[in-house]
Amino acid sequence: MKLSVIIVNYNVEFFLGQCLLSVRKAMQDNDVEVFVVDNNSVDGSVAMVQEKFPEVILIANQENTGFSRANNQAIRLAGGEYILLLNPDTIVEEDTFDKIIRFMDGHPDAGGLGV
Repeated sequence: MKLSVIIVNYNVEFFLGQCLLSVRKAMQDNDVEVFVVDNNSVDGSVAMVQEKFPEVILIANQENTGFSRANNQAIRLAGGEYILLLNPDTIVEEDTFDKIIRFMDGHPDAGGLGV
C-alpha cells in the first residue's frame, strides 16, 4: 500500500460526498486506501458512506472523539507507506495522489508534504 487517505467527518455529509467523489477519481491506478472516521454525526454521513462508497474503510465513532484522536484511530490501522490527512470539504484533482506518491518516492528524505 502506497498511500492511506484519512478523512475525519462531523456532520458535513454533502461536503464529504463531494470529497469522496474526487478521491475516487484520484485513486486511478494508484495503490490507495481511504478511511473515513465519523465523529458521531447525526446528518446521515455514515449511511451515505456505506451506501455510495463501499470501498471506504469506515470507522463510525459512538461519540465525538475530536479531530486528533479520530485521525490517530485511522493512522493506527493505515497500511500506507504515506499518509494523507484530508479535510472533508476538500476536492482533490485527479492527478493529486499520483503527484504525491511520485514526489515522496523521489524525495526519500522528506518527512512530510502539504497539498
